[in-house]
Parts: sequence; C-alpha cells; structure tokens
Amino acid sequence: MAATLVAMAMSGAAAAGSSDDQPAMQPAGSLRDTVAALDAAVFDAFNLCSTPAQLDRHAGYFASDVEFYHDTGGVTWSRTKMLQNTAKHVCGKFRRELVPGTLKVFPIKDYGAVAQGAHRFCQFNSGKCEGMADFVIVWHNQNGRWKITRVLSYGHRPND
Repeated sequence: MAATLVAMAMSGAAAAGSSDDQPAMQPAGSLRDTVAALDAAVFDAFNLCSTPAQLDRHAGYFASDVEFYHDTGGVTWSRTKMLQNTAKHVCGKFRRELVPGTLKVFPIKDYGAVAQGAHRFCQFNSGKCEGMADFVIVWHNQNGRWKITRVLSYGHRPND
C-alpha cells in the first residue's frame, strides 16, 4: 500500500522514503508519508545529478516558475536558473542528507503542503559531512501531480 501511495503521489517517479521520524499522531499513508517520499525522491536525483538523466529527473519535481531563496547564494526565479546553479555548484561535489527526526509536514488547504526540516551536506571527495542548513519547501498538489513552487534554504552553518 505504501508503494502505491508513493507512486500515485509522485505520478510515477520512483522513490524510497523513510518513516523512522514519523510522528505518532499521523497514520500510515498520511500527507506526511507522501511528502517524505517526495523529499527522498527529489534529493535522490539531486545527489546523483552529475548524471544528466538524474539532473533532468531532479528538474521534474520543480515548477517552471519556482522561487528558490538561499541565504548565501541569493534568489533564483526560475527552474532553469536554479538548475544551472545546481549543475555548477552541486553536481559531483556533495550530497544532501535529511537530518533524521527533523521533517515536519503541514497541509495547505486546497494547495498542497509545506515541508520543514534540517539537512546536512556531505562532500563526495572526502565523505565528510561539513555543512548544515534549515529548509522550507512548498509543494503544490495539482490533480495528484506534486511540484515544488518555493524553497527556502537558510541558516547554513558547520555540521554540529
């Protein structure tokens, strides 16, 4: 059943989500499970984006007019510009890991959901996880198709 939910929520995109940090108040198959699976899938593609097909898969999770606010990198106003920055500054350099227990999901009536949490960044060349940040991602659910419309990545700091 969980696999069916993930497939439906992501309109066919493959993902493997973890529910280890799922609050007891939300039942299995909840909005939280859906967004956790989406988060896992979008960042799986992000982590493998040095392969063009994975960068394309990553792009598919974002609305064309996505707004991305990054405390040290500034603001980007489109998927195209955001992906150019990702290709230049991320792909092949580091991976993103969700900090276990930090993902919170809140519904947005008649729109989708907000995901909030913390993530760390680990260098491919050394394997060291040296940076952390907080994030907020706004997900829009339009007829079962989930797209990211806004991202805030902020509070970048050394890994604790």
